[in-house]
Amino acid sequence: MNARELPEDAPTSRSPERPYTVVYDGYCNVCRRVVGRLTKWDRHGELEILPSQTPGLSARYPWIPANAYLESLQLIENLSGATWQGAVALEHIIDVLPKGNLITWIFWIPFVRPLAEKFYRWFAKNRYRLGCGEHCRLHAPGPDSPH
Repeated sequence: MNARELPEDAPTSRSPERPYTVVYDGYCNVCRRVVGRLTKWDRHGELEILPSQTPGLSARYPWIPANAYLESLQLIENLSGATWQGAVALEHIIDVLPKGNLITWIFWIPFVRPLAEKFYRWFAKNRYRLGCGEHCRLHAPGPDSPH
């Protein structure tokens, strides 16, 4: 994880008593926009949302390797510690949202889950190239970068 200061517009919802915690890349413009939408859709307050650059995450979730935060979005069920990443995490997040089950049925169609994961992996690898502006000039990919 990068020790640089987190962008001011990185959406955050710090409420550890919520049932789920979403951890995303706070430097990624696309990720910040998606998470901004999540905060609006989460009308029942189910999701705590944190950038992966939040201090103390490795102590709070010691079973998640540091490189996992670089590779994909993480969803943690706080009561059990169950953890999902990537497209599977997105599926669970959508399912938690009000009326999300009206969308997540699509993942039961044969081949949709593997295709969603393949697309997610492609997106994660290229996320700094997609939808970037000033951010890309500030965050040059390093050796630990997922692309």
